[in-house]
Amino acid sequence: MADPAPTPGRRPLWIVVGLLPLAAAALWGAAELTWEHITRGRPGTDVTVTVDVTGGEVVPALVPLAVLAVAAVAGTLALGGVWRRLLGVVVVLLGVVPVYAGITEGTELAGRALAVTGGALVLAAGAVLVARGHRVPRLGDRYRSPGAVKETARVEDDLWQALSEGEDPTLR
Repeated sequence: MADPAPTPGRRPLWIVVGLLPLAAAALWGAAELTWEHITRGRPGTDVTVTVDVTGGEVVPALVPLAVLAVAAVAGTLALGGVWRRLLGVVVVLLGVVPVYAGITEGTELAGRALAVTGGALVLAAGAVLVARGHRVPRLGDRYRSPGAVKETARVEDDLWQALSEGEDPTLR
């Protein structure tokens, strides 16, 4: 039997998990494309040399940012609650770097546009994590054993019962 479609509660998780690898691919591609053609003349001669400068040479942070985007996928799946939201803040901050570099560095449009696209995807993934990531359950939560779920419910019931009886359950 096929898995059902993601529920609306899990949809932000899958959006982020889809955006970050695309962003990583775009950033890696931007690092490999030519960003500038530099023409230099040799001193004392009439010979000129044209050198292609790649995005990785212009903005050395592109490849590490691509690796971090892939690592953020693992962090998104492993973390929950406030920690996932904090990861989203870090991802947003990382997404600003390629967008800024793509706008301000180089002369060739293709590499710069790919860097801006990758940065925008990272920004979008981070924004989803900040806005909705804390509400999405962790990936393995539905696989908790029924006994673990009952134990958690029993402990919560015991705490409420202790409060009803006038006891302070935090002093146990």
